[in-house]
Amino acid sequence: MDLYGAIEGGGTKFVCAIGDSSGKIIEKIKISTQAPEITSQEIISFFKQHPIKKLGIGCFGPLDLNKNSATYGSITSTPKPGWSGFNILRTLKQALNVEVILDTDVNGAALGEYYWGLSKQIKNLVYITIGTGIGAGILVNGETVKGLLHPEAGHMFISQRKDDNFEGTCPFHGNLCFEGLANGPAIKNRWHVEHFSSLEKDHPAVDLEAHYIAMALVNIICTCSPELIIIGGGVTDQKALLPKVREKTVKLLNGYVRHDRIEKEIDKYIILPTLNENSGIMGALTLAII
Repeated sequence: MDLYGAIEGGGTKFVCAIGDSSGKIIEKIKISTQAPEITSQEIISFFKQHPIKKLGIGCFGPLDLNKNSATYGSITSTPKPGWSGFNILRTLKQALNVEVILDTDVNGAALGEYYWGLSKQIKNLVYITIGTGIGAGILVNGETVKGLLHPEAGHMFISQRKDDNFEGTCPFHGNLCFEGLANGPAIKNRWHVEHFSSLEKDHPAVDLEAHYIAMALVNIICTCSPELIIIGGGVTDQKALLPKVREKTVKLLNGYVRHDRIEKEIDKYIILPTLNENSGIMGALTLAII
């Protein structure tokens, strides 16, 4: 039986797994994200214990995914200390002597939901993760979107609400972009709260976060026209958030996009991940299998 390797690379941890072509995960470990030299050696050590046919990686970025580029497979302008310029693809390919397929972590999560989640057969979807950072994986006709680089929808510019004077957390755009206004650190620093989920459902933080997410979703709906939007990440632990996001998205669209999925089935159009926390690792496994 052929075995495949999968890596979900995040800013705080790397999840490494061994699976088969049926999607069964046989073994899985978590490795803390430290300096790239340390983390990569722990990853290599794990996979050398398990012979694999191919390795799929869904990694935080930005990434150089241009196969004709001299720096193909590298992490580029990340604020994660030590990781800018690190070529994760080449490092693991040389050490493990297997074919390595690389994509963004959120593209991987979108792919995982498409192949293994309840959203099977929906070929055009967007997966947004909102945690320490904000990213979006976009699937069109069943394939992840890559072009000049790859989608960076977390850095789309959105308008700051007039009653919000927060300076923003994005090291590149301050309070001008979605991530700077609505990521996990923005919630923590703005409201001086450790866990967003601990706030009451009528706390103003919930309304403000839902407003910014809804603004971003309107942009995505009007540009990508997805058949499904999946929102994952730590902020979704706040149970009052998603209903507010749906309500505000419909209100902001203001009848412009006319479709039953939005007008009558919004609770089935904007949803949580159906694979829970496994979307990313299942997407990475899919990269190796297909």
